Amino acid sequence: MKKIWKFIIGGIENKIFNLVLVTFLTVAGVYMSVIWFQSSELSSLVSSTNSRQQESIRDISDQTMRSMIENSLARMTNLNAMKIDETFQTLESHVWFMNDYASRLLANPQNYESISVSEPDPDNAGITCAQILYDENVDRDSASIRRTVGLLGNMANLMETLYNNFYNLNSCFIGTDDGVMMIIDDKSDNKFDENGKLLEFPFRERGWYKNAEKIGGVQISEIGTDYFSDQAGIVCSVPVVVDGEVVAVVGADFYLDNIKAAINSNVISGGFSFLVNQQEDIILSSESTGFFPLVPGDEPEEISGTKELMSFIRDALKEDTGVRVVRVGNETYYMCGKPMNNVSWAAVTCMSKEVTDLPLKTMYYEYKKINQEAENTFSESISQSRMTLVVLLVMIFLIGLANAIVLSRRIVKPLAIMTKEIGTMAGHAFEFSMKDDYKTGDEIQVLAESFEDLSQRMNSYINEVKTVTAENERIGAEFHLAREIQASVLPDPYTAFENRKDFEIYASMDPAKEVGGDFYDFFLIDDNHLAMIIADVSGKGVPAALFMMISKALIKNRLLDGDSPGEALANVNRQLAEGNTLDMFVTVWCAVLDVRSGEGIAANGGHEHPALKRKDGLYELIKYRHSPALGMMGDLKYTEHSFHLDPGDSLFVYTDGVPEATDTSLEQFGNDRLLAALNQNPKAGPQEIVYNVANSVGKFSYGTDQFDDITMLSLIYNGKEQ
Repeated sequence: MKKIWKFIIGGIENKIFNLVLVTFLTVAGVYMSVIWFQSSELSSLVSSTNSRQQESIRDISDQTMRSMIENSLARMTNLNAMKIDETFQTLESHVWFMNDYASRLLANPQNYESISVSEPDPDNAGITCAQILYDENVDRDSASIRRTVGLLGNMANLMETLYNNFYNLNSCFIGTDDGVMMIIDDKSDNKFDENGKLLEFPFRERGWYKNAEKIGGVQISEIGTDYFSDQAGIVCSVPVVVDGEVVAVVGADFYLDNIKAAINSNVISGGFSFLVNQQEDIILSSESTGFFPLVPGDEPEEISGTKELMSFIRDALKEDTGVRVVRVGNETYYMCGKPMNNVSWAAVTCMSKEVTDLPLKTMYYEYKKINQEAENTFSESISQSRMTLVVLLVMIFLIGLANAIVLSRRIVKPLAIMTKEIGTMAGHAFEFSMKDDYKTGDEIQVLAESFEDLSQRMNSYINEVKTVTAENERIGAEFHLAREIQASVLPDPYTAFENRKDFEIYASMDPAKEVGGDFYDFFLIDDNHLAMIIADVSGKGVPAALFMMISKALIKNRLLDGDSPGEALANVNRQLAEGNTLDMFVTVWCAVLDVRSGEGIAANGGHEHPALKRKDGLYELIKYRHSPALGMMGDLKYTEHSFHLDPGDSLFVYTDGVPEATDTSLEQFGNDRLLAALNQNPKAGPQEIVYNVANSVGKFSYGTDQFDDITMLSLIYNGKEQ
């Protein structure tokens, strides 16, 4: 030991001094690391809290918007149903009023004088008046016909009054069993042919006349075409019975334009309405584009393509549905339906969920922007705090160095105990607790308290790490489930068409990641037409899988709706190109084969060339010019190629994952090796053909990671004689 001034070098005080100094540096370093780590965790916590707040605001806003939509849709649906019911109720009362008068008139003709009624005059166009029309082959000059005309003239004033008081009417009329009809309207000019000759009106052959005789009471006709104007309309009619015989039919009709105007008047922004009949057909819609574009005069629109919509329509025809969320094709709608009392229809009001969600998305975007700015400000504050911490630690170090000599003797015992306890800490046993030995009333006690606080924080951080690890395992499980869901939407090649003898088919899809972008599909459009699809979506992972699910559903729906392969690809391309902000695309080979004749039509949107083998030949690639891939740009036409298969011929299609598979030297598998694998056993069945190609690719690329999805489809055509 040496003594220099008052310091003993190598003595106990020096050792204590060194111990205090080293311990202080260690504690300062650990504390600084913990604080640094804590500030990082705090930043992460702020970011996570902002995300949860955004989700909470979005959920609350969505619930509020849903409540508003439910009230609006329910009110609009009730108004539409009430208006239409009121229209039919008023129409029925008018017709019954005419029936009552006509019954008394025709039962007691001797009590009424003859009042002249003229035939239609084009100059009276726009003027409400009574006009006489005749059925085919009626002798207009006979005494009985003139007597009927004069008798019907007694109803002219009554019918004109009813017509003028019911603004929705197209006309009101009475037709007798001897072929005379009196009609009240303001359209005298539409009852002549192009040569100016008065038209004969075979009204006794019209459904409203014949059905009125059969039903014997009031009847609301199906939607039909007006004889004179070719506009869609509805007729309400009642037979006139005298002495148990139907001697005439009275009725009134109106155009569907009037009903459309009624339902349009209640349409709220972003919504539309339509009507369905008991046959589950759309008979009228306020929508001019999209899935429900029916307008008056169109044939009823058959509702198909979605089980959700069909189920909703059936419920709406029976009872009030309330507001439901219904998916139609790629769109999701809020829908409310209500049956009508006076006619067996249902009124349905819809609103696109995309439209209603737009304000929420805008608000969410603004809130996210504000939070991002706040988060950036917080990060800057954390950086400044860290710098301040560094400065403070340096200052504390200098002060501690100056006091270490003075305090070394006082802290020998508690410091030794503390050092020993700290030395025992390892692994997960980071537990430091305050003891009486450390309660010295000076920095030793503060240091011990700091270590105690530090140990608690470290244990808390360890628990958080465990939680994060568990969350990562959950995400992995969800990816596995996503892969199983994706596989489930593809047809099962083992069980599909197992009872068909006229063809054999097999397919496989091996994704490169948890979920893939390739897909195949095969299904019967009807008993005689087999559809086959194989496709490759750009990119990989979850985005490609979602794009794949959408593309598969759209193409299948188009083919089932009757589109040819070229038409289906053109229509789906137009749909995928709309709003495709990620610039994703999909290559597609699509074909429809007539399994009776072997005739087929194929369309190729940027996909690989198919391979074809005749009955006793070898597989060869069928090369021709492709059309563009789907989703790149709208309004494209896709060329169709005709082909013919004889019994015994085989077809093989695949994605680019087969020829572009690489070995360890980055050489590609290529088309030559593909044909060699196919012709290894050209007479093999579809499953063995797919296995042979997959086995060849696997051996070639052994030792490398699979870069792309590998999908294959094989077909053997046996023909109808099988």
